Amino acid sequence: MRRRHAITLSLAAALVAATLLPGGVAEAHGTMSDPASRVYTCKNEGPENPTSAACKAAVAAGGTQAFYDWNEVSLIDAGGRHRELIPDGKLCSAGREKYRGLDLARDDWPAKQISAGNLTVTYHATAPHAGSNFEFYITRDGWNPTMPLKWSDLVLLKTFTNVNPTTFTSWTLPIPPRTGRALIYSIWQRVQYSNEAFYTCSDVDFGGGGPSPSPSPSPTASPKPTPTPTPSASPSPSPTASPTAQPGGTWKAGTAYKTGDRVTYNGVSYTCRQPHTAIVGWEPPNVPALWLAV
Repeated sequence: MRRRHAITLSLAAALVAATLLPGGVAEAHGTMSDPASRVYTCKNEGPENPTSAACKAAVAAGGTQAFYDWNEVSLIDAGGRHRELIPDGKLCSAGREKYRGLDLARDDWPAKQISAGNLTVTYHATAPHAGSNFEFYITRDGWNPTMPLKWSDLVLLKTFTNVNPTTFTSWTLPIPPRTGRALIYSIWQRVQYSNEAFYTCSDVDFGGGGPSPSPSPSPTASPKPTPTPTPSASPSPSPTASPTAQPGGTWKAGTAYKTGDRVTYNGVSYTCRQPHTAIVGWEPPNVPALWLAV
């Protein structure tokens, strides 16, 4: 009887260790559900048949599996070294190729309408763990959503330490004034038993974006012109029509391309299949969903 009891306790301890240690079965997973992160939005739309143009482009760029694994936009050994491990332009994917569709720089990602003031945000954790730190950021004033997201674009809103999250955990964030589109970025860093960290990009819209119309100048009285003698007419050569500029040039990261644009890369011509802003790693031969060799 004593031996059977000891074996039972040993098995129970092993199960607990497997649950808590980094190599165990149960790992922390999750993402922002409100405002919904990009991966959460596309997951809810359906990976096979997304409805928004942005999610369609994200699936075309990286495939459907990323959105079935929506709660794993993470780095297993981050340990707080977020800026060291994740390069500019790849913040939304955590620098992982699997989630590269989340880094598409475009201004039509589905976005929640918000305003300055206190904002309640909610995180959906499918495997919450105690002793976690959460950081929340917002893009700087004047951020351009059609350009790749950089660390320097982010402004810290608030940090919460030693949090014991549940399946749905909410916080209140102080949102500064903005106009047009912005992005809320979060980092969930596990502290106990693991160095794993999770990253989210949630698009929001303050409204009132776009350039303001230039004011019309006030009319002023113009003096009457002094008459001058009319010169004798002399024949002038007919202007030569300038050729119409055609899409072309060499592919370049950071350039916004639209459907039908033509570029060359390593001596091969390509036609753009869907609008996007180019980033390093998305060279035409690497992303046939975006470029067609001609």
